[in-house]
Amino acid sequence: MSAILTVAVDGAHPYTISIGADLLDDGALLAATVHGRHALIVSDRNVAPLYADRVQAALQAARPELAIARLIIPPGEHEKTLERFGQALDALAELGATRDAAVIALGGGVIGDLAGFAGACWMRGIDVVQIPTTLLAMVDSSVGGKTAVDLPAGKNLVGAFHPPRAVIADTSVLHTLPDRELRAGLAEVVKYGVTAVSLDPADAGFLDWLEAHAEALLARDPAVVAEAIARCCAFKAAVVGLDLLEHGDRALLNFGHTFGHAIEVEQGYAGTHGGGLNHGEAVAVGMVLAMRLSAALGLAPASAGDRLQQLLQRLELPTSVPEGLAPDALLARMRLDKKADAAGIRFILADGAGRARIVPGVEEAKVLAVLAG
Repeated sequence: MSAILTVAVDGAHPYTISIGADLLDDGALLAATVHGRHALIVSDRNVAPLYADRVQAALQAARPELAIARLIIPPGEHEKTLERFGQALDALAELGATRDAAVIALGGGVIGDLAGFAGACWMRGIDVVQIPTTLLAMVDSSVGGKTAVDLPAGKNLVGAFHPPRAVIADTSVLHTLPDRELRAGLAEVVKYGVTAVSLDPADAGFLDWLEAHAEALLARDPAVVAEAIARCCAFKAAVVGLDLLEHGDRALLNFGHTFGHAIEVEQGYAGTHGGGLNHGEAVAVGMVLAMRLSAALGLAPASAGDRLQQLLQRLELPTSVPEGLAPDALLARMRLDKKADAAGIRFILADGAGRARIVPGVEEAKVLAVLAG
């Protein structure tokens, strides 16, 4: 087994992110995250056939007395619903899960959000262990304790902040990740590069590093991918440790997401299986739009948007609004975004040199112009 990289998340609810190869087979590491007698593995039909047996076998070998059940749902963002959330609660009830039980989220961001929300609500909160199986989930959604399900009106509108007990990122599972899903994760990696100085003033060169290693990341070079994951997790851990409930700087992590979420919702969460953009692809487009809006407001030079667009294109990600999405319809979706308040829509914008900022009350005409651009 290769060396394990660890990132500590501090704050009121500290935990450790473990990053390395073949961690799904590390029974001692897995078992240390489960305190009670019950564990529910939540996964989807793509991931479970590949990895659920390995996780359960490793857990059972280390803790023979552990009662383990599984909930397997269909894949896709459109499955992140209140109905599936209810099924997770029913599975916990059938298991007889007590207050010291654990929910194990084995999958990508959809599973992490859904299983995490079930863990947040069962008996007012039990342990959640995040085992992300996509690059996007490893660098973003598994870290920080945001859990939620979607409504037809918007993405992640019903949820809770519920930090995990642990995050275990087994980099070897990325070998089975489809190319499109890998690229979607790289969009979130780029997000950290664009906002790196805001998150950690000592790491201003992450965007330069990404430009130098773009092809290695696409080729899944193990050392390069592991370093990217660890650096992104360290960025997010630093912010989350100071601002768990997103009252301030944590919102900087949403760069590109206001636009991106609007695209996802307007497409009906079509994602990978319905001909639309998946989350990472929508965020890639959203970041370009956010940088263009930053330039329109005089916060960044136009060249910053060009640089970002070129990097995303090198990573084979989309950079323009899909055809058929009307600017006014996207703007209407943004008005219901979680970052909107009484002053209007709050955007996370950037200056092009790694510094992001929260900008409230942006004139809607400028937003429409960028969407139509």
